[in-house]
Amino acid sequence: MAKKRIVITGMGIVSCFGLDVEHYYSQLLSGKSGVVRIENFPCADWPTCIAGAIQNFDSGEYIEKKQARRVDPFIRYAMVAGKRALEMGRLQGDSLAKLNKSRCGIVIGSGMGGMSVFSEGVETLLTKGYRRLTPFFVPYIISNMAGALLAIDLEFMGPNFSISTACATSNYSIHAAAEQILQGKADLMLCGGAESPVTPIGLAGFVAIRALSTRNDEPAKASRPWDKARDGFVMGEGAGVLLLETLEHALARGAPIYAEYLGGAVNCDAYHMTDPRADGRGVAQCMEQAIAAAGIPPEMVNYINAHATSTLAGDLCEIEAIRKVFGAHSKNIKINATKSIIGHCLGASGGLEAVATIQAIRTGRLHPTLNLDDPEPALEHVDVVGKESVAHSVKAALSNSFGFGGHNSTLVFAPYRP
Repeated sequence: MAKKRIVITGMGIVSCFGLDVEHYYSQLLSGKSGVVRIENFPCADWPTCIAGAIQNFDSGEYIEKKQARRVDPFIRYAMVAGKRALEMGRLQGDSLAKLNKSRCGIVIGSGMGGMSVFSEGVETLLTKGYRRLTPFFVPYIISNMAGALLAIDLEFMGPNFSISTACATSNYSIHAAAEQILQGKADLMLCGGAESPVTPIGLAGFVAIRALSTRNDEPAKASRPWDKARDGFVMGEGAGVLLLETLEHALARGAPIYAEYLGGAVNCDAYHMTDPRADGRGVAQCMEQAIAAAGIPPEMVNYINAHATSTLAGDLCEIEAIRKVFGAHSKNIKINATKSIIGHCLGASGGLEAVATIQAIRTGRLHPTLNLDDPEPALEHVDVVGKESVAHSVKAALSNSFGFGGHNSTLVFAPYRP
């Protein structure tokens, strides 16, 4: 049997640049940094007090007001992004009601889950006692609840689960959702990730392992993938959700088609809790497996949205892996780093970067990589997009995400061709 074709018919985001996909990508193309000083809790005297934070978020009519006040922000972000993906896919009102909802599913994960609800609950327990703890404490900290509440609102009764693989969460979720479609278990899937880690405990945790940039005086210059002066990543937050459908299902309902998902892969470095393999072996194997799953020659890949967090080891590991996989062809592949602009959104990063990758396919333009003032020598072997956006006709694109624990994930997207 021929493999089912899977297309992207909608995208939804919550980002430091707002909720609109077109505006989000226009801000990326402009090279405007979304990294700012943290204002929602006091941390001015901390080693790091900057992030690509969500400011003044309002879930509007997407979530019932009482529920919106109660749930953790990561749940709000996921529900809004999911519903906006449906809107972009022209699934509202009667068109949404006509779906066979037993074949509509959701895979939305979170690397850290309900950090705000958890920390507030612990404080309540310690200062006021267990009787004052909200009965919503457990439901609103567990990572599966974002997809569960979204399914309840939409009445989607198909496959529904969450994945938590640190910073690779979104890509794992998109890959898993596509597998549900390929296995014939669903016709339509909402998938991606959501994260709200810019909290006192979330920031303090990464400060404790000295993973973050301390360039507090110049927030916009703090995230600098591949630059010799990089000193750690910058936290971000938000959500990125894709609407995947079989090509047949999309065509039957007259859906807009923004790109095609060709395949993907996931694997594990099996090496270290936080550090990647320096030789890029696990990452290289993951990219090779994704390209094989997509059924395309490596030479067809001409764009990579890199994981590129702005950490000393991780940035170079990925470049080494790209050289292993593509050899001399590496020079023909444009590469950029979305995290240089919006920071590292942890479990949501792959979703937001998948949207950026699909927008690159749609617009024919690649966003810049900020703060690449003094590139590492390893970049001589690849073609990194510098400080200005460039025109580029994407044939096939990889979107990479890697997470603590050695979790690697690669997705392959391409323009839709009937």
